[in-house]
Amino acid sequence: MAITKRNSRLRIKSRVRGKIRGTAERPRLSVFRSNKQIYAQIIDDNSGKTLAAASSAKMSDLSGNKIDQAAKVGAAIAEQAKAAGVELVVFDRNGYLYHGRVKQLAEAAREAGLKF
Repeated sequence: MAITKRNSRLRIKSRVRGKIRGTAERPRLSVFRSNKQIYAQIIDDNSGKTLAAASSAKMSDLSGNKIDQAAKVGAAIAEQAKAAGVELVVFDRNGYLYHGRVKQLAEAAREAGLKF
């Protein structure tokens, strides 16, 4: 298997996911970043259910650059998490560097009240 950027990220993802697990008390906040959009889900791995989800693809007010959009998604996922009764989460950066859009999403979620 050739070591491409995607394969490298998937190797990092599998290594991190071996250590991170979302529970009912502390679910996993997973981030997926594509070239155009950013997605976030709060997942309980024990039951295999998604408790909350937000994405820039489903938002109507997409003004600003992609970093601003990531901040809006972070705030939206925090609001949905609070509505679902979740305050503590474990952050799963999904093999991406904690930098740019991923970092902005995490910081916006923290400012909106999620703890991780």
